[in-house]
Amino acid sequence: DPSAIKRERKQVPTWNAFFIDWYLPHAKNHKRSWGNDEEMHRLRISDCFGHLRLDQIRRQQVQQFHSELRESGLAPATCDHYLKLIRQALNLAVDWEVIKENPVARVALFHEDNRQERLMTDEELHRLIAALDRKPDSTAYHVVKFLLFTGARVNEALHARWADIDREHLTWIIQATNSKSKRRRSVPLNDSALEVLDSLRSHSEWLFTSRRGDGRQRMTTINKMWQRLREDADLRHVRLHDLRHYHASALVNSGRTLYEVMQILGHSDPSVTQRYAHLSTRSLQEASEAASDAIRKSAA
Repeated sequence: DPSAIKRERKQVPTWNAFFIDWYLPHAKNHKRSWGNDEEMHRLRISDCFGHLRLDQIRRQQVQQFHSELRESGLAPATCDHYLKLIRQALNLAVDWEVIKENPVARVALFHEDNRQERLMTDEELHRLIAALDRKPDSTAYHVVKFLLFTGARVNEALHARWADIDREHLTWIIQATNSKSKRRRSVPLNDSALEVLDSLRSHSEWLFTSRRGDGRQRMTTINKMWQRLREDADLRHVRLHDLRHYHASALVNSGRTLYEVMQILGHSDPSVTQRYAHLSTRSLQEASEAASDAIRKSAA
């Protein structure tokens, strides 16, 4: 029935209508990173596919879009995030019987390794600590120290409550709602992390509070402060996430097992932990010398 087919096609929403009215409400209830999805849609996807009905989107169009993103200078991993979003949205459209099949289900990702091996040197760490100590009353600087000494993620620290701190057992409980893995976990508090907590002057339920208003509101970001701190310490290449990276590497270089590092960082997959567990050149040299000594003793 040609008329029925035409009516059915008219009922298929455009990408913009589907994303805003269907996908985004769903993502807000199921993804912490829904804001990133909204941003990718607004910045690039909407202009390219927004006017098309979902059943008009073709595999070749998405492949070309994916390639052009890389040609524009975006990192391969970022380009893959765009493709994953389109694929995920269209998979939901299939599940909800809006369209019959996902045309981009088999479009290949770039899958380039974006792992970074670089760690702060001892001298760079000294500059960072010195810059932090120059502002002992800055709550944002306390956050940075807390991240360095616990290996936690920024979002986990900014959502930490005093009720989550167990002084008796020297642990900090990260609730499942604040954890990237969506699992409740316990983080050990070392002496340096406890010193940070002792220096806080919060009269709120939150550990780290904003100075705006009555001083009881949770601090929501430290990005601007971090930019100033990096310039002050001449560490423009260092990212906030590198503090977590450095903490993990310090654990490994201290002889801690991969399992211990995995538990402290809250990873469910050991292969993820290995990205952070880079041994220093000095540690590798010491290991090599130990092997040399053992061989010489055996040969003597």
